[in-house]
Amino acid sequence: MHRRTPLLVVAILLTDITTISCGDEPSRGTNPVGPTGLMDTMGGGMSMTVVSEFDYLTRVIPHHQEAIATAGLLQRGSQRAELRAFAASIVTTQSAEVAQMNAWLATWYPGRDTRVDYQPMMRELTGLTGGALDKAFLEDTIPHHMMAVMMSQQLIVRNLAQHPAVMSFAANIRDTQRAEIQMMTAWLRE
Repeated sequence: MHRRTPLLVVAILLTDITTISCGDEPSRGTNPVGPTGLMDTMGGGMSMTVVSEFDYLTRVIPHHQEAIATAGLLQRGSQRAELRAFAASIVTTQSAEVAQMNAWLATWYPGRDTRVDYQPMMRELTGLTGGALDKAFLEDTIPHHMMAVMMSQQLIVRNLAQHPAVMSFAANIRDTQRAEIQMMTAWLRE
């Protein structure tokens, strides 16, 4: 599988975020990075186009679960205290968010199939240690966070949330993960 460099992926995603945040949807079929007009997938088979509140919730859950599992590896294997603390924060925050999304799905969409075809975006980090682990985690987590930012921005800009709590939830994910992307980009440069 061909892997895009993290900075190229970030540039592509920022272009699409700018387009979406201006209220325009990229024209379908003309964007070279995917037939939906948004980058169709990032290292996997999950479309980035969000079509409803239910769709958003069911896509963010496995996305968060991948981040939680990968952050757990970093938490146990990094030699840098700031990266271990960051990983612990991801595990705590995103585990709580997964629990919240599952509760909303059970309450608002009882009986609906919540499974999605999620293909992992992040490489296998088992066996990596020290600086190699830190670098691989940061390189993979930046575009991973960008996908969550994009999905959240789509929900907000397209006004897809049926429940106000989901709108503020998505805004929090968008804003928090944008700030974390900046922090990770700085760490990666070091």
